[in-house]
Amino acid sequence: MRWSTVSLLATTLAGRAFADVPSHRSRKSLNFGPAHPHAVFKSSPYEITTNGFIPNVDGSDPIEVARLFVEDLVASAFRIREDSYTDETTGITHVYFRQLINGLEVTDGDINVNVQDGMVLSYGSSFYNGPVGEEGDIDPHAEYCRDLEASLDGQEPLMALHHSNCRSHKLPQFVAQRAQIPGDVRSAVLQFMMAATPDENLSNDMIERYDNYLERMTVQETHHLLPTPGGPSLVVDNVPDTVNPVKARLAYVQVPKGDSIALSLVWKLEAEMQDNWYEAAVSAYLPHRIISVVDWASDAYAPIPKPKEPLVPFYNVFTWGINDPSEGKRSIVKGSVDVIASPAGWHAIPYANDPSVSSLPKSKEFYHNTTTTWGNNVFAQENWEGRNAYMDNQRPAASDLSFDYEYAPRVTDRSEAQEAAQAYINATVTQLFYTCNMFHDMFYRYGFTEATGNFQQYNFERGGAEDDAVIANAQDGSGYNNANFMTPPDGQNGRMRMYLWNTALPYRDGDFEAGIVIHEFSHGLSTRLTGGPLNSGCLGYGESGGMGEGWGDFIATMIRSTSKYSDYPMGAWAANTEGGIRNYPYSMDETINPSTYKTLDKPGYWGVHAIGEVWAEMLWVVAQHLIAVHGFSDTVYPPLALEDGTIPEGDFYRPRVGKKPLVPKHGNTLAIQLVVNGMKLQPCRPSFFDSRDAIIAADQSLTGGENFCTLWKAFAERGMGPDARVDGRTPWGGGIRANDFSVPVVCSTP
Repeated sequence: MRWSTVSLLATTLAGRAFADVPSHRSRKSLNFGPAHPHAVFKSSPYEITTNGFIPNVDGSDPIEVARLFVEDLVASAFRIREDSYTDETTGITHVYFRQLINGLEVTDGDINVNVQDGMVLSYGSSFYNGPVGEEGDIDPHAEYCRDLEASLDGQEPLMALHHSNCRSHKLPQFVAQRAQIPGDVRSAVLQFMMAATPDENLSNDMIERYDNYLERMTVQETHHLLPTPGGPSLVVDNVPDTVNPVKARLAYVQVPKGDSIALSLVWKLEAEMQDNWYEAAVSAYLPHRIISVVDWASDAYAPIPKPKEPLVPFYNVFTWGINDPSEGKRSIVKGSVDVIASPAGWHAIPYANDPSVSSLPKSKEFYHNTTTTWGNNVFAQENWEGRNAYMDNQRPAASDLSFDYEYAPRVTDRSEAQEAAQAYINATVTQLFYTCNMFHDMFYRYGFTEATGNFQQYNFERGGAEDDAVIANAQDGSGYNNANFMTPPDGQNGRMRMYLWNTALPYRDGDFEAGIVIHEFSHGLSTRLTGGPLNSGCLGYGESGGMGEGWGDFIATMIRSTSKYSDYPMGAWAANTEGGIRNYPYSMDETINPSTYKTLDKPGYWGVHAIGEVWAEMLWVVAQHLIAVHGFSDTVYPPLALEDGTIPEGDFYRPRVGKKPLVPKHGNTLAIQLVVNGMKLQPCRPSFFDSRDAIIAADQSLTGGENFCTLWKAFAERGMGPDARVDGRTPWGGGIRANDFSVPVVCSTP
């Protein structure tokens, strides 16, 4: 089916802004969509082949190897995405394919192929493999909603789908009677915003004055010098409750149809709001139904130019590894010493990449050396107003780069508690800037580099998209007792929001609980590494979304853990509760944390945070098994480079073998490395099984499979043995999980 540009665009007259509608806002996040029962992830200790694919080990171009493999694997058009890359950490090339049908993208039709030495190590695929034809008759909306309601049965994804599509029963009758052609993107955008806005008054006003809002919205096509894959892109302006124009394009998405999967023509939208950043698929036909939605905001719960010799920065902070004020005291530390991860330090940023600079200096200096919490990796500042703006917000100013500020929470009554917390904002922003930069530098060394989609304004000509430092907002005024991180595709700024917690007097500042900051930044890590840096929709809901939460808890817990084993809660200090903000602390003791794969069937385990607890517990058990075999490293930060740029093995890495990747020597550091490497191998929208298998495949690639049985025994301990399964799973979730505590036969022999 072909669509002319004329049929896609709507000519409108921009109207005057509406009078303000009384606001009634609360934090809201939509995340739902169908699963893909036909999706697969395959890995092997040996090479993977197809009937017609013959690998050529000698001098093979890994992109070409992957292309030939996919051509033999599927009978569908595709494009190789530009975010494919070769990982310098592992030597593996990760190649990403997007399915094309009728010249349009199938936005959930993905293949990732992992190639090393001319061989395919593993791949994942969710390509649509059914018939392609005209869209069938659209069910009457009332009938659609009745059928959906009859199927709810407590399933959270279906409940979110029903509420988002069927609550607007007051829509004017003429909307449902209009011609069912995908001509005007504005109506699809408007109906999505009715469901997305947290402001009930605004949502009702959009329903009552539907045509007025529609007429005010304007549409433009974005023009490119060269053709862009997947058809034209549109920009929709004057959209209510957004902070930037909405991006839109026609695409296909896979939807359940009876016992099979069918294609549906949709408008694929990117809508940035004050507290959310949505990627949504909305039916192109009336009535516009929301099929899937992912909120990129996740709640927590060549020669390189050298800057002029800058001053050495110092920070008075809770140092890396101290989780919160209950675990230690602040001290003065020197920052930005890792020349591999941050070659220009934490306070230098090229003028051309600095959004705070309106024009380049006449001196033609390359770097802008700053004296505040503004650098190449992180822009940190207060955000007391809770708005989207950040450029002119308050930051500590230290002309000598000595960031030494008092942190002395003062006991007041509740009416003055927020003002008392704001009094130490310079210490808060300094701590947030330090923790975020340490996360950036540490995980750069574990392989979260420019090519893999990390967050930097300038990439030192080392690949990837630039201009995406993390915007880190301290004491954000849009809420309490939470935190979140927005992860758009590579080349767009990540955005972190940290809040005060009114769980105690004085208020507790979440910026000082490193575990919460690390958890949030981990959303950026896992989202950019899973499915490729330009695909931010892989960890939105279900088991995939849950693992996005679980990785954050696991990484935060690993960074704070010590050689003396202990159980650890999550968020206990900020929440002012000994047990933390999860159901159980992370523990090897099954009487303290009884989580298994089967736990996901229990009431209350539909949400991503509860799912994430189970995944984090499994990874904690995996790490402890690796520690039992390989020992414990007192630091999880790799050794700094020598003056010649080489990395000393020291007591951190095993002796290097040729040009093979460095292998962490100890169990805790090896666990982190395998988890990061596994993220790169796993497919978009992974299941628990996919991510388990990706970690095992990562060990095969890194160590030759040395820890194969150790890993299987650890996963099996929590019900994730090779025969674990889900019976009766539907495209919208559900099903009954079955634990398996066995291990592969090869691991059963003494």
